Amino acid sequence: MIPRDLTFIVGGARSGKSAHAERLASASGLPVTYIATARVADAEFSARVEAHRARRPAHWALAEESVDLAGALDAAAAPGRCVLIDCLTLWLANLLCPSDGGPPRADYAARLDAFEAACARAAGTVLVVSNEIGLGVVPLGAATRLFVDELGGLNQRVAALANRATLMVAGLPLALKGGQP
Repeated sequence: MIPRDLTFIVGGARSGKSAHAERLASASGLPVTYIATARVADAEFSARVEAHRARRPAHWALAEESVDLAGALDAAAAPGRCVLIDCLTLWLANLLCPSDGGPPRADYAARLDAFEAACARAAGTVLVVSNEIGLGVVPLGAATRLFVDELGGLNQRVAALANRATLMVAGLPLALKGGQP
């Protein structure tokens, strides 16, 4: 069995998470598949996505998956390859806040379980980016509390599987698990 090579990168908004993950992917020297989870809904967010695209090397493969992240990881992960997932926060938002404005997807918990299992079996190098949003006050609304609770739980699950975990603060990588970032 090939040992898992999973790095979890977490931090606040604009903390440098994505850029750090991209540097790690480039430094791996492996062919990279970038899995983007964002669902673009407005012009401002479209500009953010475009800035990410412009920063990435053109030869990286791109998979855009807003719902079936486990399937996308299974399809991309392989020995001698690097997969960068950016990010769990937006993926969870797609599951809990569907674009049609309806309630959370009925299968969202099963999709979280499936993603955790995909991370556990993934071959090659996998870099997973997520936001840390649980450092503030308890949100007032039930929907927001559900999101914060589910993201916190998902982050804990991925961090437990990871060989390395890094907290990004002000562009600086701080090793949480597994030594130097």
